[in-house]
Amino acid sequence: MVVNNVRAVALGGGHGLHATLSAVRRVTPDVTAVVTVADDGGSSGRLRRELGLLPPGDLRQAFAAFAAEDGGTLWAEVFQHRFGGDGALAGHAVGNLLLAGLFEVLGDPVAALDEACRLMGVSGRVLPMSPEPLEIEGEVSGLDSEDPTALRTIRGQVAVASTPGQVRRVNLRSPGVAGRPPQACAEAVDAVLAADVVFLGPGSWFTSVLPHLLVPGLRDALVHTAATKVLVLNLVPQPGETAGFSPERHLDVLFEHAPDLRVDAVIADRDSVPDPANLRRAAERLGGRAHLGAVADPEVPGRHDPDALALCMREALGLGGEHGGGAKGREGQ
Repeated sequence: MVVNNVRAVALGGGHGLHATLSAVRRVTPDVTAVVTVADDGGSSGRLRRELGLLPPGDLRQAFAAFAAEDGGTLWAEVFQHRFGGDGALAGHAVGNLLLAGLFEVLGDPVAALDEACRLMGVSGRVLPMSPEPLEIEGEVSGLDSEDPTALRTIRGQVAVASTPGQVRRVNLRSPGVAGRPPQACAEAVDAVLAADVVFLGPGSWFTSVLPHLLVPGLRDALVHTAATKVLVLNLVPQPGETAGFSPERHLDVLFEHAPDLRVDAVIADRDSVPDPANLRRAAERLGGRAHLGAVADPEVPGRHDPDALALCMREALGLGGEHGGGAKGREGQ
């Protein structure tokens, strides 16, 4: 059942945000994606360095998710297609180049992303979390053989995501303006404040999920919005970023980065939670309730099943069936 008058915002990046968007579109057609813009690797990193633009890769993933759900499977495939060979285009995704071209021609990333939505005929909206490319800094332990507890600062999303050490904390900086806090995209802030439900996660915890809480304007909107806030946990810990993390440790790290944030619901795959009681207590410390369901895709390891995740989202929001009501009590068909 799709609910037509629930405004949803999903924050994240990469494959995690793709999973959320695929599920949320089964709950409501009114969806805005707010996407991280700190990628510095691969095709996105090359375009960022060479042209000084927002890295388009995570934005491209959101468009691909919307296109696939709207029946635009060809658009989704083309947007994700990467050129082969060994020339200048090798490794670039078609969607990255299209978005980079729109950024340069229109000069406004929000206008460019809205135009991309119009060109692709998708009904969702894609927004950057910041109008400028940002840089992630990670405080990492375990890199010093003489003192494994010593913290070192490493810079860049790729470096943080692939470190052999243990990430303890991340920060965001604006590379172009020393000392200035990251600027939030005004339209993203407005979307969060106007939303009925906000989804955060799953995804790379330190490089796709937590960065949204490190942009002051966006964090403040997440703290103060009247929307129902739902956190979706990963199916498995990720090598490098969260190796050895329990599900409840993910919540603890979120609280350490944004101690004033409260959530209403935490969604997790029941087979990925060794100790449900611990997770329920951790969710309660954040003000919410844990919802455990069979949300993993049985055929694709490490991937959420969009139909199952959408069902768990409806249950967490009290939408449909015996639950009645709705997000902020506004259910409709």
